[in-house]
Amino acid sequence: MTPIPTRRAALARAAALALTLAATLPGTARAQAAPAAWPTKTVSIIVPYAAGGSSDTRARQLADKLSTLLGKSVIVENKPGGNGNVGTDAIARATPDGHTIGIGNLAPLAVNQSLFAKLTFDPQRDLIPVALIERGPLVLVVGADKSPHKTLKDLLAASKAAPGKLSYASAGSGGSFHLAAEMLNDISGTDAVHIPYRGGGPAATDLLGGTVDYMFEMVPASLGYLKASPPRMRALAIAHDKRLASLPEVPTFAELGFPDMVISNWFGIVAPKGTPPAIVAQLNQAINKALQEPDLAQRISSTGNVVGGGTPEDFGRLIQSERTRWSRLVKARNITPD
Repeated sequence: MTPIPTRRAALARAAALALTLAATLPGTARAQAAPAAWPTKTVSIIVPYAAGGSSDTRARQLADKLSTLLGKSVIVENKPGGNGNVGTDAIARATPDGHTIGIGNLAPLAVNQSLFAKLTFDPQRDLIPVALIERGPLVLVVGADKSPHKTLKDLLAASKAAPGKLSYASAGSGGSFHLAAEMLNDISGTDAVHIPYRGGGPAATDLLGGTVDYMFEMVPASLGYLKASPPRMRALAIAHDKRLASLPEVPTFAELGFPDMVISNWFGIVAPKGTPPAIVAQLNQAINKALQEPDLAQRISSTGNVVGGGTPEDFGRLIQSERTRWSRLVKARNITPD
């Protein structure tokens, strides 16, 4: 029989060997070998934009729901900068244990890789999709007082009659407003001058003042102007696959002959590559439950946005299709960042 001290020594050597092997595993393998119990501490949602915007607001509403569903605090951290690149890089570099996740949206996931010469992260290699939160269809608007254009046909006819004379505003180069206007130019054969602003608010102000001729805008941000008495904006078309309940009188681009003009400012939850599949599945399930709760669903849909949900694979397919679509446009239209 083996003496007790020798057995203890053997056990000690085995434990030491296991620790040594664990320490040499890459981060991904260590994360996948993590205990099944999750979460064990506060979960952080990184928002790659400043506080107060649509992504930030929705992230905070979602965090409240997830705190209850997961049984641990869920907080929001804002890391703005670089058209979403700074915060998205922070998500990609986080420990892949499910305790740091983030908001992933159109620009950093599907556009910036074509727009910027170099990124500090690879959205395909360094991030994994968890769940789509919502889609925000865009609406094409003009100033109600300043613009003579009553319909999309009027606007495009004026643009074709005087190439380069009309101008459109955006919330910044490479964003969804800019891309939507360039897509319209591309498929309609029109030519208008891009005027980028530092945010949607200043862009809308100059639209109302007549400094620019038109712009694409988020539906929630435009509703107050569209529903005012008298209206301060006029909507010409919705970039969605069907009319919206909040703007039932506004036709879709498809109705007007442009079926490819289905464009939304979408966003969802992403995690660092290497996050264990079991944790991704648990997160996805919790997010889907949160989105089905009536108060959150109503907050999303009441102003014209569309509730997301679905599997990680669904979100991944959306990201890939958008990446293909917008990379082609960026190259074809020679779009550059500010």
